[in-house]
Amino acid sequence: MPRRISLLLVSLMIASLLAACGGPSLSGSTPQSDTPQPAGVATSVPPSPQQAPTQPASTLPAPTPSAQIEGSSTPACTSPAALTPPMTEGPYFTANSPERASLFEPGMAGTKLVLTGYVLTTDCQPVAHALLDFWQANANGEYDNAGYTLRGHQFTDAAGRYQLTTVVPGLYPGRTEHIHVKVQAPNGPVLTTQLFFPGVESNETDSIFDPGLVMTIQDAGAGETATFDFVVSAP
Repeated sequence: MPRRISLLLVSLMIASLLAACGGPSLSGSTPQSDTPQPAGVATSVPPSPQQAPTQPASTLPAPTPSAQIEGSSTPACTSPAALTPPMTEGPYFTANSPERASLFEPGMAGTKLVLTGYVLTTDCQPVAHALLDFWQANANGEYDNAGYTLRGHQFTDAAGRYQLTTVVPGLYPGRTEHIHVKVQAPNGPVLTTQLFFPGVESNETDSIFDPGLVMTIQDAGAGETATFDFVVSAP
């Protein structure tokens, strides 16, 4: 009997030593997680999304400079300047023209014309964001009264400048070459007038021709360039 007790005590001591050393449990099984993980799901915490880097201001595209408008020299103006003479609208005005600085279209007949200038007040101050609405006949003296060919409006830049690309209009009975335009300073009255070409024989027979509305014209080789400054009333 004492020998059996001794063997039992030895066995208990060995079992205690194995448990303290992290040996296998008596059942021989590995502990499992209480919550089963579905297949294909990551158990790690995903990293926080990074914000897109902010682009330095120096690398952003530069705004289009207003100096791209031709004829950017300071206009000749003596204060108080005379208002541009008004003139009849005529029967061919169409409202709601598209906003565009070029009325010229590919394949359009006629001599190409680039008109530049300023919109000024009577004290010779440039008018920024002034409205100019142009319309005219084509090289054959015909108006488009069904659409907007050779019709369009634009606004002056911060320096009061404008630029129009078009063609020299043709003649039709009773009139000389001319371009119609409406000009308006922001919140100011609308000036309706016409521009004329120098040295045109029919100027002398046009009953409403005004020499004060004649543009300055130069030959540009592939066409013509013209300048004219408008003086308008401003609020």
